[in-house]
Amino acid sequence: QVQLVESGGGSVQAGGSLRLSCAASGYTYSSNYLGWFRQAPGKEREGVAAIYTSGGSTYYADSVKGRFTISQDNAKNTVSLQMNSLQPEDTAMYYCAAANIPTWKWNMRWVLGPRLYNYWGQGTQVTVSS
Repeated sequence: QVQLVESGGGSVQAGGSLRLSCAASGYTYSSNYLGWFRQAPGKEREGVAAIYTSGGSTYYADSVKGRFTISQDNAKNTVSLQMNSLQPEDTAMYYCAAANIPTWKWNMRWVLGPRLYNYWGQGTQVTVSS
């Protein structure tokens, strides 16, 4: 079992920044990817960013590339998402998730798709006003 707890959500005006953090505990060695996903009301959950925990490779959705940065602190078992230049369309519930993704699925479709992620946090709300 892996437990994930998000923090850092809140409300901000367009153009502002927020930093989300996710603390992982439990059998974290069983997961090789940590990701951030978001879900807005009436929309499907979408992958925002993910990081390969053993090597640091990162993946980003096109909609956030250049604005969001995912990083990890292995000593603290945390993964963070720095979000800059936030826009109203970034408003959503943000979730941290963990997965053990096989090598042959290390591509955008699978790494930023929610299907292979079997551990999820409770989510943290991000609201961006115009």
